[in-house]
Amino acid sequence: MISKILLPTDFSEVSDRAIDFIINLKGCGAKDVVLLHVLDNMHISHLEHYTSQYTEFAPIMKKLEDDTASALDKAAEKLEKEGFQVKTRMERGTPFSEILRVEKEEGVSIIVIGSHGKSNIAEMLLGSVSEKVVRKAKNPVVLVKRQTP
Repeated sequence: MISKILLPTDFSEVSDRAIDFIINLKGCGAKDVVLLHVLDNMHISHLEHYTSQYTEFAPIMKKLEDDTASALDKAAEKLEKEGFQVKTRMERGTPFSEILRVEKEEGVSIIVIGSHGKSNIAEMLLGSVSEKVVRKAKNPVVLVKRQTP
């Protein structure tokens, strides 16, 4: 039985499709959703390096965190309107590692994740987050594919 779902999101189109997929799981007993966004340390360190030469980094990081919190709240509202209990989490680290850590901490029964995020080229060169999650997760993982034209 599916009771608690982990939904890692990067706010891409395929992440939005994953939310729609979760709404369809309501009939399978799903009640709780942990909505997770990971601020990627690699991207943050690059941003910090380049911005520190021209401007103060702290206000940029605060804006990023505020925008992320707002996007998480918007996604949570959509799920709450469908009757789910939603917990939002914003973590900082390596995305797939943080997803696996939160999977364990939250005791989820399934992970629903988009098959491709915002950085398709990086995924081809480095291996995708979703592929690593599928290989290493302890619980079932549902990959939601992006819509084909």
